[in-house]
Amino acid sequence: MNRKVTDSAIQLIRRGYAAQSSTSHCPRRKIKRFTRAPRIDFSSIHEANDAIRLFRWMTTMSPQPTALVYTKLLNIIAKMEEYNAALSMFDEMRRLGIAVNEYTMTIAINCYCLVNRVDLSFAILGSFFKNGYEPCVRTFTSLLKGLYSVGKVSEAGILFQKVLRSNLCEPDDVMILTAINGLCKAGQTLTGLHLLQVLENTVYKPNVYSYSSVIDGLCNNGMVDDALHLLFRMSEKGITPNVVTYNSIIRGLCNFGRWNELKYLLLIGMVDHKVSLDLFTFNILVDAFCKERKIGDAEYVLELMVQKNVCPDIFTYTSLIDGYCSQGEMDKAKGVFDSMKERGLKHSIISYNSLIDGYCKNGNVDEALRLFDEIPRTGLEHTTISYNTIIHGLFHEGRFADGWKVFKDMETRKVNPDLHTYSILMECLCRNKQITEAFYFLSLMEEKGITPDIVTYRILIEGLCKAGKSDIASNLLDQLPSKGLQPNVEIYTMILGSLSLQGLDEDANSLLVEMERCGSAPKCVRYNVIIQNLLKKNELYLAKSVLKAMHSRGFSADSTTLSMLLDKLHKEGRDGSLLEMIKKVVPFLKK
Repeated sequence: MNRKVTDSAIQLIRRGYAAQSSTSHCPRRKIKRFTRAPRIDFSSIHEANDAIRLFRWMTTMSPQPTALVYTKLLNIIAKMEEYNAALSMFDEMRRLGIAVNEYTMTIAINCYCLVNRVDLSFAILGSFFKNGYEPCVRTFTSLLKGLYSVGKVSEAGILFQKVLRSNLCEPDDVMILTAINGLCKAGQTLTGLHLLQVLENTVYKPNVYSYSSVIDGLCNNGMVDDALHLLFRMSEKGITPNVVTYNSIIRGLCNFGRWNELKYLLLIGMVDHKVSLDLFTFNILVDAFCKERKIGDAEYVLELMVQKNVCPDIFTYTSLIDGYCSQGEMDKAKGVFDSMKERGLKHSIISYNSLIDGYCKNGNVDEALRLFDEIPRTGLEHTTISYNTIIHGLFHEGRFADGWKVFKDMETRKVNPDLHTYSILMECLCRNKQITEAFYFLSLMEEKGITPDIVTYRILIEGLCKAGKSDIASNLLDQLPSKGLQPNVEIYTMILGSLSLQGLDEDANSLLVEMERCGSAPKCVRYNVIIQNLLKKNELYLAKSVLKAMHSRGFSADSTTLSMLLDKLHKEGRDGSLLEMIKKVVPFLKK
């Protein structure tokens, strides 16, 4: 609730109290008409101010409404999610000496928890015991939710254990779910699983929702086998999985490409339990198939949705757009995009971004720009992702001036650049050997509180190496551990190649020793992969330096590397140094 409504609530409440005070000296004959309390019409409440006006009037009534009536009014405001207004009313009730009961205080506790003031919730809990009331299960459930919402996970665990051990209340399904789900959402899924197992051996049996929460947490942490085991166990205990349970498992199996188990789960498990696939199930499948470039399977799922009278939503169509774009089928992607409007679905910025990204990756930046310019006219606003996509697309096509123009527009419209934005800009500058300008953006990132990652430094190191500044690249490499970053083989290889190219063999050898000490030294297979990747990128000078390092470590080139080297030798013409290096790393050519 906004501050304006809260202030209005407090002012209305206090004006009501002032009105009550000013009429307290009226002649007795004028008060007689209030001796019989009129009926209070709660149906007239449509917004917070209506409830507050009613509260103001109620405080002037004689006899006063009961605590039950005030509690009902307070509950109505809380259900409107006007928590601050409800709390202002609760405070005014206590100030005026209006009776409150355990239900009134439970509503106030819940409201304080929902505005992240758990400390004040526990203060009210003290009033429970002081006035001889016993908190109910709803009271403790609200406190648990409040503790989890402010990240006090261990305190929530202690409270729940105290409820169980001291029999403070009888935990119900909602409270058990709150305790387990809070742990899973906080990333403590194994603790949640342990609590579930403990409760299985008590009279407080977890229900399907509690099992589903743990299963979802296990799948989110990649523990799909444990999730499947728990699914079978709950079935053995006579607890029927619901569609939410299956959706978590299906997503987990899709994420790890376990298609055969997925088919078994869909065809056997869900059919046996008579669980129908819902929109979320279909969307998980469409999205997974599109990401795996199984477009035919995604289209089949779409047909199945129509047969089952499940209407595809914007998420379904956006996944299909992504799938077609990944296959380079831009006409089909555009067809899906256009059909959304025909089906009564309004385009989102995500669907626009997907299509723009597809056009950029498939070399049609002009069409991507047309869509980008269309976005504001539809009432949508460009996001950081929109700008990142189009800037990267323009830079990739060598349209640097246009890319920087878009970035200036991004700054003008006050759309905040993120880590990816700066990485795109720095990569462009390094490609054009504007290393000083790239380092300026590195400083700018840090000033704005954006922490550069290993990709950022890889871009800078690659730019330095290609500019022949291997000494600065080496210094930057040495700084990475102090920034909490671990250099990878790709970064080492860049510097290694640059050092070798400049004839700095001793430095190159020292770097290899450093790589071995850090456990990053390439093995035989890795050397071959590195060389193959360099040859694919036509970076022959780097490939030669890695070949030299490979030979010094006693490794040999495999058949794929040899084939690529010979092909390169044929295309480049006679290259004596390359031929000699090939002979050294290919065993049967040494003889």
